[in-house]
Amino acid sequence: MTDLSIEMKSKLARQFMEAIPHSRDLSMSLDELGDGIAVVSMPYAEKLVGDPETGIIHGGAVSALMDTCCGAAVMCHPASPMGTATIDLRIDYMRAAVPGQSVIARAECYHVTRSVAFVRAFAYDDDRERPVAAANGAFTVEQPKSGGGK
Repeated sequence: MTDLSIEMKSKLARQFMEAIPHSRDLSMSLDELGDGIAVVSMPYAEKLVGDPETGIIHGGAVSALMDTCCGAAVMCHPASPMGTATIDLRIDYMRAAVPGQSVIARAECYHVTRSVAFVRAFAYDDDRERPVAAANGAFTVEQPKSGGGK
């Protein structure tokens, strides 16, 4: 992939993420984007708490973070023309994120066919040795429309 195309894909992925209302509402930040790799963070916020007694972030917020990160990884893969949608995403929750800490997801798009991209991801809090969650997913790969008009 040329520097210009990764730069263009990075810009489009950032615009896409900023346009998604739940990404904005969850204060997600696209921290890193490269050839099929994305890192997205989500700061701790009281509005994301699923258990008021413990202050633990709801699993749905972690799920949204991981799905968004995986989609960004597909969008910046060299073999992916850009657009994508989630076909399937399995998330295994390994432990609760520590209250007060940001959650960071890192996704890798490791294989792309003509119509499907395959992604794996991990989410962490400050403890980078023990994941909060792991994900494996399949995403659509939109092919460019052929010219010709009909």
